[in-house]
Amino acid sequence: MTASQSTSPAAAPLSAETRERLMRVGSANVANVLLRHGFRNVYLLGLAPLTPGQGQLVGRAYTLRFMPAREDFDSMANYGRNDNKHRRAIEECPEGAVLVIDTGGNTRAAAMGDMMALRLKQRGVAGVVTDGGYRDAPAIRDVGLPCYQKQAAPPATPIALHPVQLDGPVGCAGVAIYPGDVIVGDAEGVVVIPAALVDEVAVQALDAVEYEAFAAMHIARGRSIFGLFPASPESRAEYDDWVAAGRPALENVQ
Repeated sequence: MTASQSTSPAAAPLSAETRERLMRVGSANVANVLLRHGFRNVYLLGLAPLTPGQGQLVGRAYTLRFMPAREDFDSMANYGRNDNKHRRAIEECPEGAVLVIDTGGNTRAAAMGDMMALRLKQRGVAGVVTDGGYRDAPAIRDVGLPCYQKQAAPPATPIALHPVQLDGPVGCAGVAIYPGDVIVGDAEGVVVIPAALVDEVAVQALDAVEYEAFAAMHIARGRSIFGLFPASPESRAEYDDWVAAGRPALENVQ
């Protein structure tokens, strides 16, 4: 079965509306919305964009899990086999998905290098997230694939990492991620949305971003945050009236 024919939950497309909404929201906005739904551990703390300004990352999670390497299993010869799960992940991660690599926080060896990043980019994968690190970082930046990592990890993968599972539940940066969950990454970091909530969370997160623009407009003119941010019933009604009026500039509504 080819990646394009994959039955992985990661291959299920997001609706165009949900994707467009998530491309416009911050990871912090998403985390706040998920907190209202009772989810407290959704932010992959300690991970940062490989490239400043690399752009928004949105896609369903396709996962690869590593365990610590052992010398009788992990050699460059075994690493080069076509059935090696690390190499398979690069060829099987569905188009539009985010490859999430769980190293258990191990940065003693690379979770990915530039040739793998180039192949993923060529195949239409949205990006990569790992709680480990990458080698060949300058070349990965040139590829233009959005990537997040804990820190640089230049040594060869078999030195410290053994791939054990594809497309299963992982714990990346201490956060539970299931195949098909939705990853949102921005300039600050990465958050994961449980698959069943993604459409609802996308609507609520974009609403929060748009309300914040309204609140910021008032705060910049000297208004107190009391009764404005977080929204009160009164300020929310004021915001709804402003939206209904076509979002006029503040000087036109005072």
